[in-house]
Amino acid sequence: MTKTCKRCTSDFDISSEDLKFYEKVSPVFREQRFLIAPPNLCPDCRRQDRLAFRNEKKLYQRKCDSCQKEIISMYSADVPFKVFCPTCWWGDGWDSTKIGQSFDFSRPFFEQFHELLQNASLSSLLAKNNENSDYVNLETDDKNCYLNAGGHFNEDCYYNTYCMKGKNNVDNYWLIDSELCYMCVNCEKCYSSTYLQDCSNVRDSHYCRDCKDCEHCFGSYGLRHKKYYYFNEELSKDAYEKKVKAHLDSFESREEARELAYKHFLKYPHQASRIAQCEECTGDLLVRCKNLKSAFNFDDSEDGKYLQIGLHLKDAMDITSFGWGELIYQVSSSMNLKNSGFLALSADGHNVWYGQFCWNSSDCFGCVGMYRKQYCILNKQYTKEEYEALLPKVIAHMQKTGEWGQYFPLALSTFCYNESVANDYFPLTKEEAWKIGAMWRDQDTINKYQGPRIAVPSHIKDVTDDITKQILTCVTCNRNYRIVNQELDYYRCMDLPVPHDCLDCRNRFRLSLKNPQKVWERNCAKCSTAISTSYSPDRPETVYCEKCYLETVY
Repeated sequence: MTKTCKRCTSDFDISSEDLKFYEKVSPVFREQRFLIAPPNLCPDCRRQDRLAFRNEKKLYQRKCDSCQKEIISMYSADVPFKVFCPTCWWGDGWDSTKIGQSFDFSRPFFEQFHELLQNASLSSLLAKNNENSDYVNLETDDKNCYLNAGGHFNEDCYYNTYCMKGKNNVDNYWLIDSELCYMCVNCEKCYSSTYLQDCSNVRDSHYCRDCKDCEHCFGSYGLRHKKYYYFNEELSKDAYEKKVKAHLDSFESREEARELAYKHFLKYPHQASRIAQCEECTGDLLVRCKNLKSAFNFDDSEDGKYLQIGLHLKDAMDITSFGWGELIYQVSSSMNLKNSGFLALSADGHNVWYGQFCWNSSDCFGCVGMYRKQYCILNKQYTKEEYEALLPKVIAHMQKTGEWGQYFPLALSTFCYNESVANDYFPLTKEEAWKIGAMWRDQDTINKYQGPRIAVPSHIKDVTDDITKQILTCVTCNRNYRIVNQELDYYRCMDLPVPHDCLDCRNRFRLSLKNPQKVWERNCAKCSTAISTSYSPDRPETVYCEKCYLETVY
């Protein structure tokens, strides 16, 4: 069937396979299957909604509503619900069922959920097993880290997103098993390098893309097993070092080198999709997957559609930032779930539906801030028999109101739109956010510092220790930012200029390097074979199918 998106008015298709999945994932209570209704929004708008429930790096100082200690939180001090520090939230000193509500069949479900949310208690951060890393979020097992998000097992790393098993890395996106890397995107097992993209096993290199098993390369594209290559030309060691040194001398020379490299990349054919060891998959950056459609940055997964960023998933659709699960639908920023749907910031459960911040729980519906609970509806505790008798009536009521099968309205996000990741991928103005029902935080756009504008030196050798005490102004957005001591030590170690942009602008730059998480149909520029690719037909790159591309790499 073809439907029209209720938000953007674009047409989108719902295939017979989609309908079969909705039936398969639909929950069964007392031998009755409650079929999930097809979505009213297109895939892009559905992804936008899920991203609006994820805040990665907008952090605030406030007090814990339980122990009253000063804490760092992804929630500001003026949110209507309670915010606990992780120690209090994971402790036994409170009971989430005390705010439970009886279901009111005269009112819509989302209206009642909104009231529950106002009384809920949420953890200030989602972070576990971290050492000396108070300012990381959605991160585990870090040591000496600062403003990382979405990664695990990092040490001495700052401003990274989705990075794992790294050491001494700064300002990277999707970086695995790497060390001393700066401004790299979609890279693995790289060392002492800057501005790499789609590279693996690369060391001592700069401004390269799609290079593998290389070292001492600069501004090059599509290299394999090469050394001392400058803009895809082989040089002697001395000649290479002389040319590269001039490019790495200052902030301005580095910016010029970046622009030259990106223009140089357009001379070479680009692979339609980066899919390895996969069967019947479309999307990009997939490894060891089977039967995934429109999937991006996923590993070891099977039978899914409209997936973005995750691993170890089976039978799923409309998923963003998720790992380890089966039979999952419309879930964001969660992990280790089974037979569950319409969730955000939840983990370690099964048969959990329409919840936020539900952990180690099962058989729960419409709950917020649950920990180690079972058989709850709107946080109210029931017996197994009571739960199984009531829930079918609740779902039947939601079917009548048209809420069953639809994700949470944006007004039910615990974050303002411009605090969330949605604003990175789907940027809106305040008025546009309000129009689609999202909240907005005005003070995020205000530059409070009114002192003199500090000129950031172009050369790291000219930077003094005092810069860590100064308030800097971003050259792109005019907002203030700071440099921390450990960060300055890193720039000196790597001989890098201090960044002239704030954290948000640097993050947006990295995201701008990634292809859209969308699939287009076009033909290989060499053999004319039909291909599915994340390069839109109006892009300037020459795009080859896998066979033709592999014939051209160096």
